[in-house]
Amino acid sequence: MKKGLILILLTVSLLNPKAGNAQFDEDQLGAWYMYFFNADFNDSQFGVQGDIQYRNWDIASDLEQLLLRGGLTYRPTNANIKFTLGYGNITTGAFGSDNATTAESRIYQEALFPVKFGNRFYTSHRFRYEQRFVENQDFRTRYRYNLFLNVALNKPGMEQNTLYLALYNELFVNGQRDIGDGNSVEYFDRNRFYAALGYMIKKELKVQVGVMRQTTDNWGKNQLQLSLHHNIITSNSKS
Repeated sequence: MKKGLILILLTVSLLNPKAGNAQFDEDQLGAWYMYFFNADFNDSQFGVQGDIQYRNWDIASDLEQLLLRGGLTYRPTNANIKFTLGYGNITTGAFGSDNATTAESRIYQEALFPVKFGNRFYTSHRFRYEQRFVENQDFRTRYRYNLFLNVALNKPGMEQNTLYLALYNELFVNGQRDIGDGNSVEYFDRNRFYAALGYMIKKELKVQVGVMRQTTDNWGKNQLQLSLHHNIITSNSKS
């Protein structure tokens, strides 16, 4: 178990690059308010998942993004993995007093599988491939890998009334550099490192409060995150 934990922490640290120069105030704390849900269709291998995220460059008023995302999930028999085919609609706002927005439609496929170490350490690996249709840009693709780690603090496992430490690190890589009209992006898109405290209200519902550090080649910024995670229980479904 110790070797596995060391490997996880080493991976997180290696995937957290330093920020470069910003085009805006890097010292201004932003805020993301998020709701995540998932549900299985009774005893079926199929289900749904999604999230609603309201992201601000500051705490409350300067829109960074409004993200609406949902997908159909599938769990193979006798395999501890979940596949998702989904769609996202994203409205991105400009920093500061400029009220201009950019629209994006996004199709994505992902695989999520958990790995548990001992009684207190819960990890998940998520691989996501995105096809992006961004306003005034050519068709784009992006690859994402996220390593999640939850550590139960006051109880031996993740159960009702558990206080836990939540960490993740997500790396984004663009599928191509040319985005049209002579513009280009780097293959490295961004990295997000997150640390939070979570509380499991009950088996199907938990809340987290933390800070995420997002970095690109040009800027780095801290974002307060408040998130609600809801496992919707349907009739005769297995949680």
